Amino acid sequence: MTRKKRKGLPGMVVRTVLALIFAIFFLMPIVLTITNSLMSATEISANYGKIFDSVNGAGSDAYVGEKVNLKFIPDMVSFEQYWNVLLKSPEYLLKFWNSVIYVVPITLFQLMIAALAAYSFTRYSGKVKAVLFFTYIILMLMPYQVTLVPNYMVSKWLHILNTRWSVWLPGIMSPFSVYLLTKFMKRIPQATIEAAKIDGAGDWRIFWNICLPLCKGALFSVGILVFVDYWNMVEQPLVLLADSDLHPLSIFLSKINTGETGLAFAVATIYMIPNLLLFFYGEDYLVEGISSQSGLK
Repeated sequence: MTRKKRKGLPGMVVRTVLALIFAIFFLMPIVLTITNSLMSATEISANYGKIFDSVNGAGSDAYVGEKVNLKFIPDMVSFEQYWNVLLKSPEYLLKFWNSVIYVVPITLFQLMIAALAAYSFTRYSGKVKAVLFFTYIILMLMPYQVTLVPNYMVSKWLHILNTRWSVWLPGIMSPFSVYLLTKFMKRIPQATIEAAKIDGAGDWRIFWNICLPLCKGALFSVGILVFVDYWNMVEQPLVLLADSDLHPLSIFLSKINTGETGLAFAVATIYMIPNLLLFFYGEDYLVEGISSQSGLK
């Protein structure tokens, strides 16, 4: 080992230890949720019952004085909570599939429209294009709460209030994907586009056979970000959907009362599965799409 490597070894060890500590803190809630979902209702009540009782009935002094018994390993593994969620309480599954019905179309159609819009912004120039793109940036910078009232008014005017379309349409037309894909498509070498035009390729062929394959990493990364964002949406369905049967699971989780703590752990675990699977499957694409800053290889 060279002297230079020996000098850098302590710093690497320190960085590794700090990264490990932060990883433990970030993963602890997820691990705690999964392991607690495998506990019986009796064990969960023994670990958390007192503190939840104090929240419901006692004062703040009693709440502060109680201690929570955080257990990562159940005394006995039990699938009682999953049995109750999946078989005895079909409303949980109904809300889960509501989330899927909302998020999957929003993600797919938002990517489709964003890819077409990004190609147009990339290929054509002019003052109108600059104004439109600047408008997209302004809309993207606005938090959703700012546009919630206009969305409500437009949905009411279109007579789609309290229907799935009131959530679908604003999500599909979101400017977030357009901005990111436009920035990525601008990195495609102009020589590649010109070579395709010389070979007789039209705009549609250039878009389908050149731009989309080169932007595959960006499409995956944007798709993951959009999926996670709308999977956790709360404000949109609360304001736009008066019928609770149309609400996604993200809203229903907040309505589980403290007497159903075990069910809350089980539902939360089921709720995390799509996000975790999507992240594990598209991790490489996500890193590639976010970290790619210096053109395409």
